[in-house]
Amino acid sequence: MAVQARNNVEGEERVTPLELFFDLIFVFAITQVTGFISEDPTWAGLVKGLLVLGVLWWAWAAYAWLTNTINPDEGAVRLVMFGAMAAMLIASLAVPDVFGDDALLFACAYAFVRVAHLALYAVAGRGDRDLLGAVARLGTGSTIAIGLLFVASALDGRLQAGIWAVALLFDAAGALIGGGRGWRLSAGHFAERHALIVIIAVGESIVALGVGATTDLTTGVVVAAALGLVVAAALWWAYFDVVALVAERKLRDTKGNAQLRMARDSYSYLHMPMVAGIILVAVGMKKTLGHVGDPLEAVPAVALCGGAALYLLAHILFRLRNVRSLNRQRLLVTVLLVAFIPIAVELPALATLATVAGLLTGLIGYEAIRFSAARDRVRHPAEVPA
Repeated sequence: MAVQARNNVEGEERVTPLELFFDLIFVFAITQVTGFISEDPTWAGLVKGLLVLGVLWWAWAAYAWLTNTINPDEGAVRLVMFGAMAAMLIASLAVPDVFGDDALLFACAYAFVRVAHLALYAVAGRGDRDLLGAVARLGTGSTIAIGLLFVASALDGRLQAGIWAVALLFDAAGALIGGGRGWRLSAGHFAERHALIVIIAVGESIVALGVGATTDLTTGVVVAAALGLVVAAALWWAYFDVVALVAERKLRDTKGNAQLRMARDSYSYLHMPMVAGIILVAVGMKKTLGHVGDPLEAVPAVALCGGAALYLLAHILFRLRNVRSLNRQRLLVTVLLVAFIPIAVELPALATLATVAGLLTGLIGYEAIRFSAARDRVRHPAEVPA
């Protein structure tokens, strides 16, 4: 099988249409996870939903690295990608009953997705001992994780969820072995790919608003939908206004193994809690629109407030990893969101959503005003005098 390397010319680092097509499957997977948690708004359902998201995330992240190294739109690679997409679709279809009758189906489909990824990487690494070594190290954790999912498919209850958690740990730990040595990276493309997945996750929160507003369009539902959009816009702004730009430039400027470790830590690892936080917010907003005048139950309240807090916490760690500084205002809002959870279960859901929207927009407004000069330098570097 002929594999063509990605063109790493700086001006040509673009996400391909096939990669965007692949990501559409992940859109459906995210929707399925949101629905899974919404249908079982218990602590067990929350944990299981996050486990499913984590496993699906590592499948997506694996292909983000793969298509960052090879051109997925050429030759037989395109056909293998289509096969992986079909398997990912089947795995996503199995999500609603992934801890029940469809557990084995999910494991089989997921195994195909991951094995296809390793096979393509192995072909791409022919003649490159460093890359083949990196693939072998990653494959160890992935293989163990796949095996554990097959074991879990024969179990149920807490033991089954526990095996899933161990599988996720092995999958995530595989990227740590070797400290990033041997991988190949096109920095601009890698950053853009992860930025697009954040947009996809934010888009899921908009979908949740639409699904949640299937009841009569009362004044409360309309207000809740508008507030939900405010929350989604604040989540988008928090990432794309400055953070994504600074992170991409930092990744471009870093070289060698340090760049590979930064890509792994900042994007593969820390974007997962960002996406998880957005999905949890989507669950909370969906539940809010269904019962705007009633208090949220414990799990939806944690999803709405805690999801926003998790998203901001991931941003705080993202900044610490990239520029070694602490974002104190985001830390403060994170603490306030968590502290608000006991109050959220007593207030009408609409009031809780309004509070979350107020905290997030207050944060965005403060940062835009307080750091306006620095923000302008980041967003318009060519206009700054030398």
